[in-house]
Amino acid sequence: MRIVVAHNRYREAQPSGENIIVDAEIAQLTAAGVEVVPFLRNSDEIPTMPRTAKALLPISPIYAPRAQQDLGRLLTEHRPDVLHLHNPYPLLSPWVVRTAHRHGVPVVQTVHNYRQVCSSGLYYRDGKICQDCRGRALGVPAVVHRCYRGSRAQSALMATTLAVHRGTWRSVDRFIALTSAVADHLRDYGIPDERIVVKPNGIPDPGSPAPLGQGFLFLGRLSPEKGLGLLLEAWRRHPDGALGPLRVAGDGELRPLVEAAAAERADVTFLGPLDRAGVRDALTASAVVLATSTWHDVLPTVIIEALASGRPVLGTALGGIPYLVGADTPREPAGTGPAVVASVPALPAGVVAGEAGWVVPPDPAALAAALPAAAAAASTLTGAARSRYERIFHPDVVTKQLLDVYAGVARS
Repeated sequence: MRIVVAHNRYREAQPSGENIIVDAEIAQLTAAGVEVVPFLRNSDEIPTMPRTAKALLPISPIYAPRAQQDLGRLLTEHRPDVLHLHNPYPLLSPWVVRTAHRHGVPVVQTVHNYRQVCSSGLYYRDGKICQDCRGRALGVPAVVHRCYRGSRAQSALMATTLAVHRGTWRSVDRFIALTSAVADHLRDYGIPDERIVVKPNGIPDPGSPAPLGQGFLFLGRLSPEKGLGLLLEAWRRHPDGALGPLRVAGDGELRPLVEAAAAERADVTFLGPLDRAGVRDALTASAVVLATSTWHDVLPTVIIEALASGRPVLGTALGGIPYLVGADTPREPAGTGPAVVASVPALPAGVVAGEAGWVVPPDPAALAAALPAAAAAASTLTGAARSRYERIFHPDVVTKQLLDVYAGVARS
């Protein structure tokens, strides 16, 4: 089987779980004997582009002519069975779906965010969840509120892109929804059930977990929707050192907020951006990983990395986080399964225990109450966290699911 994987890589200055997942998926497919033909663009290329190419950037989300020409040549040369699209913005454009179909190639897309509807892709604005553009022919609220890159002009362009490509998206042969919540989003957009497959991401197996470390780890993009402000407000409700260390890794616009917290308290350490070895070391040093998003985070890669390393997760009850930690379904009766292990320590009101961690409302008081409970119970969930990874997110599991998706669209 021959697959073209199309993806516009996000800038390396901002940590992207999506970039990590695409790289891992290519490696997993190759290891499974699939011939992968990458069709990749990188947003880091934009500053070095020639002037003529930069002049076309404003229209590239709608139609990127150079990308369509390059893709057309690639499809003619390689004659793939399927094109698998991840992120098309800004250098590929959803037009690649039309280009693939014009060459008789079916298209699968993994839905990593909500950008079929929302210009920012997050359903999040001004510090709170926002779905003002749902059901609209044109996302005027996105333009009014400058939702895309803080620019009214760029927001107008993205809103227009989403309107122009509504039919394009609805022509995709198969959507991969990373969770049932994303599947609901696609149904709301008008995609029929038979063209939606729920399949989570997976990451390479790091091997047997190291002994449990100490304290908490926040690893990700330092931006408002990731809930860093929520976390630090909850953390300050405890005396310095009472919870063990809090390590924060990543980069982004809220970096000064973390640096100030690290200067203020001895129990907060800012690790900065980390390479893969640094991420591994940070996970090893910690006992609990935090996922405190204040938006409907689709499928935070850091949680899968935590489970693979045998680290339980304390997160907010939004988006795909409850699914990842196994808190989206009722716990089994006592003695019938691993999820009951989470119920052994006493938990504060509002904390929902899952197989591999806990979720709380995105509220500082609720999170503050959950932090010491998670620290006390972390050692009881290390085995369950690793087991959940092996059953649901291991490459052997997700790659087989992906190959089944490809085979289905290739046959049809």
